[in-house]
Amino acid sequence: QVQLVESGGGLVQAGGSLRLSCTVFGMTLSPYGIGWYRPGPGTGRQWVARIHGSGSTDYIYTVKGRFTISRDNAKNTVYLQMNDLKPEDTAVYYCNLFPYPRSEYWGQGTQVTVSS
Repeated sequence: QVQLVESGGGLVQAGGSLRLSCTVFGMTLSPYGIGWYRPGPGTGRQWVARIHGSGSTDYIYTVKGRFTISRDNAKNTVYLQMNDLKPEDTAVYYCNLFPYPRSEYWGQGTQVTVSS
């Protein structure tokens, strides 16, 4: 059974940093792209950062230069380093496959709260 488990969220002041972790169980991470997602406008979740199996990365413009996604295939884990956090970054963050997230892989997420 495949599980993706998010951790590392918390409460920080604006300008602070957090590092989120997404650990994958039941599947070898290395061939897959993984995205970090958060609720978007309307319903559903939008990706904010993604890392391909090759290691190349993409970011939405609102986090570019502040967030860094990375992967450690030996630990079956993907990280999201979040710097210079802003109140608008407040959300529950989830990880899932990219580009095709699977409904059964959504976990509980990890709450990030940024106070002004």
